[in-house]
Amino acid sequence: MRLSTKAQYAVRAMVSLNLNAGTAPVSLRAISEWEDISLTYLEQLFVKLRRGGIVDSVRGPGGGYVLARDAAQIRVDEIIDSVEESLVPVSCMEANGECACSSDSRCVTHSVWQGLGARIRMFLASMTLADLTAEARQQIKINK
Repeated sequence: MRLSTKAQYAVRAMVSLNLNAGTAPVSLRAISEWEDISLTYLEQLFVKLRRGGIVDSVRGPGGGYVLARDAAQIRVDEIIDSVEESLVPVSCMEANGECACSSDSRCVTHSVWQGLGARIRMFLASMTLADLTAEARQQIKINK
């Protein structure tokens, strides 16, 4: 199973935003350069992240983005949910975990995919933006 680039880039951009957060908002242009992600693509992601209550935008000169709440309160699954249509392991599963097969009965393997989806969600919900940022800081120290 693969998450889309939307999910991957959103998480990367959020870690970068948190790493570089200070007294001033962080511009998408800066995140684009640091993460080598298209500015246009980041703009689309951050519209969704703002709607999802993950970030707030600051307009005007020196504007950019800030976290909408403390990084320890932002779970990775929330970031992904903000930018993804759904987080399910197979195409025949609805976002709520129900079987979407066209037959009158559920797939005989539905319970496998439902369990996998639940475990993936639980894993992603167990990590916060603060956790990922701390890991990134450690990696930066190691690579210096």
